[in-house]
Amino acid sequence: MSFSSLKKQSSLGSLTSKLVKEIEKTSTTRGGADERLWKPELDKSGNGYAVVRFLPAPDGEDLPWAKVYSHAFQGPGGWYIENSLTTIGGKDPVSEYNRDLWNSGNDSDKDVVRRQKRKLSYFANIYVVKDPVNPHNEGGVFLFKFGKKIFDKLTAAMQPEFEDESPINPFDFWAGANFKLKIRKVDGYWNYDKSEFDAPSSLLEDDDALEALWKKQYSLADFTSQSNFKSYDALEKRLKSVLGQKTVQAPRFDEELDDESEGRGAAVQQVAAATTVDEDEDNALSYFQKLAE
Repeated sequence: MSFSSLKKQSSLGSLTSKLVKEIEKTSTTRGGADERLWKPELDKSGNGYAVVRFLPAPDGEDLPWAKVYSHAFQGPGGWYIENSLTTIGGKDPVSEYNRDLWNSGNDSDKDVVRRQKRKLSYFANIYVVKDPVNPHNEGGVFLFKFGKKIFDKLTAAMQPEFEDESPINPFDFWAGANFKLKIRKVDGYWNYDKSEFDAPSSLLEDDDALEALWKKQYSLADFTSQSNFKSYDALEKRLKSVLGQKTVQAPRFDEELDDESEGRGAAVQQVAAATTVDEDEDNALSYFQKLAE
């Protein structure tokens, strides 16, 4: 798609319709540090604030976000931290193991499933408008990893509930809107409920500057590329090792455990302790119920 075509589709509103259809379709149905990723930070008061703009799909790609399922849990043999093959429509050994536990009918087995259920993450390109803690990020293009709560706000912007609200495409250069990211700590977890979109406006007034920004965006297709997923056999071997069915391996620590976007906090130990129901519980339990049926 050329930049002129991107602007034409913006004026016609066709991109918004296309994204809404993709959301409806998905609603029914990488390790180590990455310098491309932008992460919000809390200020001295313990709150966080930043303004970002979600960007359109990169050149040659259809969607402005990538959706990835993963697992992160600890067993007798260490940590299991892997992308789930269900992301790309494949069978995954953890999902199958969880299905068997869920079907056992034992409440204790269901508790285990809750601890090692799938985790849903999204990735999108953003333009950082305001970052008070790290102002050097302002004006830069980054990848942003976020969870269901923020994705629900994107969905709500495109599919408003009330008739006096006009739908917007938050990923649009010209008719989109800045996203005011507001973070509070609630019961020790990061909470995004107060985050909101500003009034629609053009990101930049100069189309040449917008096109230059568009060309700086990162590919999102890479996140769902086959190369980012281990084979079923490799994952099964790792799972058995973590469950103590093979030679015990040393615990594995991974940058992906530090996932502020899901309100987990910054310590690896908190992931192992987070055995209570969180914001994705309904989504995960619904998934296992479907498998059981």
